[in-house]
Amino acid sequence: MNFHNILINWYLQNKRDLPWRNTTNSYQIWLSEIMLQQTRVAQGMPYFFSFTKNFPTVFDLANADEEQVLKLWQGLGYYSRARNLHKTAQYVANELNGVFPESFKELLKLKGVGEYTAAAIASFSYNEAVPVVDGNVFRVLSRYFGIESDITLPATKKEFTELAFELMPKDNPAIFNQAIMEFGALQCVPKSPDCTVCVFNESCVALQKRKVDVLPVKSKKVKVTNRFFNYLILEDAVGNTLIQKRASKGIWHNLYEFPLLETTAIVEFDFVSTAVKNEIFPSYTIISIEECNNATVIHKLSHQHLHIQFWKIKIKDVIENGVDAYNLKTFPFPIVIYNFIEKQEINC
Repeated sequence: MNFHNILINWYLQNKRDLPWRNTTNSYQIWLSEIMLQQTRVAQGMPYFFSFTKNFPTVFDLANADEEQVLKLWQGLGYYSRARNLHKTAQYVANELNGVFPESFKELLKLKGVGEYTAAAIASFSYNEAVPVVDGNVFRVLSRYFGIESDITLPATKKEFTELAFELMPKDNPAIFNQAIMEFGALQCVPKSPDCTVCVFNESCVALQKRKVDVLPVKSKKVKVTNRFFNYLILEDAVGNTLIQKRASKGIWHNLYEFPLLETTAIVEFDFVSTAVKNEIFPSYTIISIEECNNATVIHKLSHQHLHIQFWKIKIKDVIENGVDAYNLKTFPFPIVIYNFIEKQEINC
């Protein structure tokens, strides 16, 4: 079909030289696909190199400590991906003798591997004729064919998967999948694509009907919850501080943080002072309390906006199991806390 020929020719002339494109190694392809979920290539690339250096095989990753995995993942976000990555590595190493499943259906059984990731691994590693359907593919196909189906609906996912399969050359599915994703990433971008230089500008329905800016159709809007975090940074008589692991499910599970006072709104000094002295640290002798940053830090997650204030609390006591400044940086933290530590704002 002319569509795939034009698309693949464009890809061969414009593709980026990405390390996971130079291999059929299923371990490396799996790593890259998990890392690139909801992550830009430029952001994910250093993490890919770091993981392949520290864990050159799936056995190395399986044998690693979870905290080491989370530390290397620090800053990439969506930390459940890292936890699932580690568990899947252990399963592949221990139950499958280090060999990844070689079919789309079997890959789907792995923890953290959905239809898109399974299709990517199956086609790139094993040349199985199964289409990848992600945001890029939705965008390219909806615009080119003028499809106005709501991409948040399961029926639409099926519609686009069937269309992509029909368009795909069955003897070379890997290059088609790479090409259509790359075309969406580089040319048919979400906002203000340069259609004047597009290889499909004479046949694209959305361009002809002036609907480029409205396709694909996506009806659901993410409901954002605002949360208010007050991190309490203790400094004891010998300069040590106190941290804790987030054991509860939800954001940042198994990462470390300072003691947390969560409130329903941004709070002032008097509120924090009273809570610290009477409820949170009543056994410590408080010398001083002060807010560390002039403005509240707003950290945006996919479904939550965190309004974060850091408070430094000096105490006369010595903290049992306190952590010094050097060792503090070795723990895996959410990036917003690590950046705070790194900028030495802990010293206020």
